[in-house]
Amino acid sequence: MAILKIVFTLDYEIHGNGEGSPQSLMVEPTQRLLDLFDSYGAKLTILADVPEILKFKEYFDAHGRDDYHYMKIIKQLRYALINGHDVQLHVHSSYFNSKHGNGKWHQDWSEYSLSGLPYERSYEMIRTCKEFLEEQLIPVKPDYKCFVFRAANWSMNPSLDIVKALVDNNIKIDTSVFKYGIRNGRVSFDYTSAVSDTIPWPVAADNVCCHDPNGKLFEFPIYCESRNILSFLSLNRVFRVLQGTMHRHEKYKMAGSRSSRTKHVRVERSLSKIKSFFTGSHAWKLDFNQCSGRQLIRGIKRIEDRYRNIKHDVPVVLIGHSKLFTKINERNLKLFLKYIVANHSEYSFSTFGEFDLTTFMAEE
Repeated sequence: MAILKIVFTLDYEIHGNGEGSPQSLMVEPTQRLLDLFDSYGAKLTILADVPEILKFKEYFDAHGRDDYHYMKIIKQLRYALINGHDVQLHVHSSYFNSKHGNGKWHQDWSEYSLSGLPYERSYEMIRTCKEFLEEQLIPVKPDYKCFVFRAANWSMNPSLDIVKALVDNNIKIDTSVFKYGIRNGRVSFDYTSAVSDTIPWPVAADNVCCHDPNGKLFEFPIYCESRNILSFLSLNRVFRVLQGTMHRHEKYKMAGSRSSRTKHVRVERSLSKIKSFFTGSHAWKLDFNQCSGRQLIRGIKRIEDRYRNIKHDVPVVLIGHSKLFTKINERNLKLFLKYIVANHSEYSFSTFGEFDLTTFMAEE
């Protein structure tokens, strides 16, 4: 019987609008998470937002003050690696040209969507970030390699330039896609046609959703289901909504956008969106910050029922954010960790480096 291998991924970052302290949003909650995982033998993959960290370093070098806790961040990443966890790459591309002012980072919104940038620009960003991680981490783990990537805001569509940029930087795994995910805005994508919601696949160069047996980049999707809105209810999600409301992005006008719609049309569209929100299905990610402990357990049981007869072990990718790891979240996550440990014949904890990619060459 196949073992479900649980891969916890953590987006390690401050607020999306450039506000917040790395100490309270990254370092402190991540240390609590590492301590919790160590007590259960779980493994964490920290997806470090390197463009942010490079800006914290730039501030440190320019002012001689570590107001953004750059040194604590590097120390923590090294600590995690030494203690059996993993550190891989997350990229908010809008930080590369960001400027500091009034206690926050003002980003370059024209570079917000990494997959929308030209190949040369995305290649250079990924190269810079990969080299930085390896320079910082190889001294404490000589065999360390940066080979896993997650795009900010799940920006992997359009795919052609970003897939090539990743492959040319020797990135082997992307973990940005979640089936049923659709978005239109600063970042736009439609992942409904993704090969799987669970099983990895080698991606086609021009479409990350499609399987190509000759593909050099493997997609490890964030586990996702299509669920109604009631399935999302939890105290953790309420906290997430409140946090997002308090730290909204700066106003940004999309190129080509039009504000000349009549009031009547705008009202009709708003009503339609509200109706769809309550009656339609939505992408329910296995998010260990926003799901309750019972929701996580029910989710993993559903996956087990689907894949109990598969011949190879199955990676199950969960997503979380350091800035959302609250005390309530911690209590809920303990329930899930206890369940996994108690059922060790069906489940185990894993990182991306433990998988043989050739296992996923054939389309399921």
